[in-house]
Amino acid sequence: MLIIIFVILVLFTYKRYIPVKDIPCQKNEVQDAILLDIRAFNHKRDDVDKEVLNISYAYLKRVNEVIPHENIHVIASDKLNLGLCTLIGKGIKVTSYEISDYICK
Repeated sequence: MLIIIFVILVLFTYKRYIPVKDIPCQKNEVQDAILLDIRAFNHKRDDVDKEVLNISYAYLKRVNEVIPHENIHVIASDKLNLGLCTLIGKGIKVTSYEISDYICK
C-alpha cells in the first residue's frame, strides 16, 4: 500500500513540476503562432501588439473548441507545466512558451 501511495505522489509531482521537453522558452520572438494567455484574467498582458487569446488555466479543460489546433505560443505565470500538459493532451500543437515574470535563456 505504501508503494502505491509513493507512486501516485511521484506521478503527481512529475506532472506538476517537471518541465515538458522539446518546447522552447521564447520571449518576444514569436512569429506565425497564436498567442494563448493562460494566466488569470486579472493579469492580462498589456504590452502585446498582436491579438491574444485569453483563456485562464481553470477554463482550459472546458473550452477545447475555442482554441485553434494551430501553432500556439503559451504565456503563463506559474501553472505552465499543467497548462502545457492539458493543451498537448487535447492535441493542440504548442510550439513555444513564456513565463511572464521569467527571462528566457
